[in-house]
Amino acid sequence: MNKEVEKVYVKTPIGICKIKGSSLGVSEVSILDDEVVISTIIPNSLQSCVTQLEEYFKGERKVFDLQLDYNGTEFQQNVWKSLSTIPYGRTTTYLKQARLLGDEKAIRAVATSNGKNPFWIVLPCHRVVGSDGSLTGYAGGLWRKKWLLEHEQGCEQQSLF
Repeated sequence: MNKEVEKVYVKTPIGICKIKGSSLGVSEVSILDDEVVISTIIPNSLQSCVTQLEEYFKGERKVFDLQLDYNGTEFQQNVWKSLSTIPYGRTTTYLKQARLLGDEKAIRAVATSNGKNPFWIVLPCHRVVGSDGSLTGYAGGLWRKKWLLEHEQGCEQQSLF
């Protein structure tokens, strides 16, 4: 197995996305504010991620199916994995996410872990909002969170909760 980490930069409607990974899986999907050179060659280990992101932005994909190579504490990984249970086009709150993980008092730790989510869009932390429905706490910028939520509004369920 090739454990060499490879990376690519792909253009999305809301910025340049950096994807890193190896034969062990994708280890990072992040959005950049800086301009970088778009990759012209996509390594085999990252091709599926690039394709699935393109499908998402075209409105053709609602669920990602990727091998992820997690690098974080056990708590962070549990928080990140819980994000995959939030259906496309819906949102939840940080409080509900903390309760789902078994400890509503961990709400701040859950929010902090969401902010460190290394799998932008793939594990949809943009679907987590404040208890009052406000768009809070998004590392990619609140304008991107708003854009992503609006992008997903084409599905049947439009409710915030």
